Amino acid sequence: MKSVLPAILFAAGVLASPGVLRATDAAAGAAAWVKAYPQADGSAGRSCVTCHGRDLTAPGRHAVTHKVIEPLAPSMNPQRLTDSAKVEKWLLRNCRWTLGRECSPQEKANFISYIRTQ
Repeated sequence: MKSVLPAILFAAGVLASPGVLRATDAAAGAAAWVKAYPQADGSAGRSCVTCHGRDLTAPGRHAVTHKVIEPLAPSMNPQRLTDSAKVEKWLLRNCRWTLGRECSPQEKANFISYIRTQ
């Protein structure tokens, strides 16, 4: 199967310019994954773990809807990180919900790098 990662990274703003990948840091992505981000309404902080869990090879569960979230790990779910539009959509939505803002291109790169290690 042809790798679509370059297209995903470009769509997510991870490529500094066409063909030039920003440095990614899976360890920074892992640290950001578990970090609790304070919420604007003063409620307890959220993290990616809140819905996706620490083990990306296992299903998660949305904190509000309780809907099952299929494993994020590409090793368990080969469809993960293969559709650049979906990756961008979910990074935008989840960063806003969890961090209270859009993720920077570097944060996106780090999250993708971390997820790919699972």
